[in-house]
Amino acid sequence: MKHLIAPSVLSADFANLQRDVEMINSSEADWFHVDIMDGVFVPNISFGFPVMQAIRKYAEKPLDVHLMIVNPEHYIEQFAAAGAAVITVHYEACTHLHRIVQSIHAAGCKAGVALNPHTPVSLLKDILGDLDLVLIMSVNPGFGGQQFIPNTLNKVKELKAMAALLNPDLLIEVDGGVGLHNLPALVQAGADVLVAGNAVFAAESPKDTIAEMKRTDTGIMKI
Repeated sequence: MKHLIAPSVLSADFANLQRDVEMINSSEADWFHVDIMDGVFVPNISFGFPVMQAIRKYAEKPLDVHLMIVNPEHYIEQFAAAGAAVITVHYEACTHLHRIVQSIHAAGCKAGVALNPHTPVSLLKDILGDLDLVLIMSVNPGFGGQQFIPNTLNKVKELKAMAALLNPDLLIEVDGGVGLHNLPALVQAGADVLVAGNAVFAAESPKDTIAEMKRTDTGIMKI
């Protein structure tokens, strides 16, 4: 399979959420990316279980749930029950990261860990073999529409090299400022899953933009 595209529903039109969910269903997108923010770990509040359950009611593709919250261990089972296929927690928010990864797997979901722009990928060395996915934040988490941080490419390359030795099946996801202008470079660096918010939902034709993102000639992905 080629790289995966995960449109971020945080950028959808919440007055027409069912319409936008059904647009993603009918597009070439692979996952729904669902950002959960608590106003504590990040300076913004997004939505909780009722909205996620509404998305799940109509979504026909996996929900990739990104928890930008403190104490995520308190909510793993609830997010799994609400339909998450992938649950990603932040390294910076988890004192007992290995325990939380175990609980995500026990809940029947794939486990991911996200890294803020200032957090080095080397800190994941001892847990990389237990993960299904690592999410590299290419903006500071909390708000959409930010500018892509160029050093992300170096972090993706470094993580790809680590994964080749410790977990070749690891998926590398990138979130923040991703669009047609930098997607080829990201996938060539080793990214497997690209989260796109404004690049999709602010486009004149979101479905055509998703299709163009999928058509980018970037080689074959292992999944």
